Amino acid sequence: MIFDYPKNGKIAVAMSGGVDSSVVAALLKEQGYDIMGISLSLWSCHRSERRKTCCSTVDVMDARLVCEKIGIPFTQLDLQSEFKGVVINHFVNEYANGRTPIPCIPCNDTFKFQRMWEEASTRFNAAYVATGHYAKLTRDADGTMHLYRGEDDKKDQSYFLFSLTQEQLARSLFPVGDLTKSVVREMATKYNLVNAQKAESQEICFVPDNDYAGFIEDYFPEKMGDPGKFVNQKGEEIGRHRGIHAYTVGQRRGLHLSMGERVYVSEIDPKSNTVVIGDDSHLNKNQLTASRANWIQAMPETFRATAKIRYAHTPAPCTVKRSETGDFEITFDEAQRAITPGQAVVVYQGEEVLGGGWIDNVR
Repeated sequence: MIFDYPKNGKIAVAMSGGVDSSVVAALLKEQGYDIMGISLSLWSCHRSERRKTCCSTVDVMDARLVCEKIGIPFTQLDLQSEFKGVVINHFVNEYANGRTPIPCIPCNDTFKFQRMWEEASTRFNAAYVATGHYAKLTRDADGTMHLYRGEDDKKDQSYFLFSLTQEQLARSLFPVGDLTKSVVREMATKYNLVNAQKAESQEICFVPDNDYAGFIEDYFPEKMGDPGKFVNQKGEEIGRHRGIHAYTVGQRRGLHLSMGERVYVSEIDPKSNTVVIGDDSHLNKNQLTASRANWIQAMPETFRATAKIRYAHTPAPCTVKRSETGDFEITFDEAQRAITPGQAVVVYQGEEVLGGGWIDNVR
């Protein structure tokens, strides 16, 4: 594939140590772009050095080796203090308040597409940031940017990019957005990259084994919730929970309740410190309200669209009603399973990302 990106400035490639960003760097280098690789040091703890996470010292070493292989400069930026203040503290506080956060999105808009850009442009005169995200961008004649789903439907990452501004999108490049994952791996093998067959990261980078409750208990014990009541749909106590920080809507495992049937967390009430339990039918809701909206495109007050309530969710038809306060309401045509406060809801029309926000209330 041949890129038609401007060649009027250096491109900083966000190097995660994974195969996608490595192929981005190799492709851009091969086509004559002036590029450099940058890895971000965001969190350090010995438990994060296991496989299936990103941002470990092993990942940084892989990124460095790839840059050496293809012959481009490499640098590492230490943003750990800022990351803890912006991303980790928010993550912990959300769980402490009975919500389920998704830290990859604020990490993207604050660090990969803002702080890295600021450092790269100031220190290295970079004009663009390229990443290995599976998403697509187009630019209108007037400069308006449009964000679309990636070509590989199974790997599409547009959901994680809804909060980027027009300014951030205008200086971003997604070179593998038109490729499938299998093609990217073939290219990595062709370039003989050290991480060509490296397994994908599948966890939050600072939470090994996806044990978010254990992470909070290990590193932020003061944020642990007090034990409280499990209650049924009638409000009757049916057991005791370990603290609301350990639960999320839709959770079935780890409840330690003997109910004679499969039961799930259907609601978390931080005010009363209760976790509401129900069967699968109690997870189905068709309306949500969201706040802190970011609209990539100017949209009317009310419009039809599809929306995703989590990364792995299939976009579902809905009606969106916006307010002047930045809040909006979504009513789905059909009930959706386990709509979860704290998660992002991302709005699409066809393949295009219109914007989104953060789920507050569900009914």
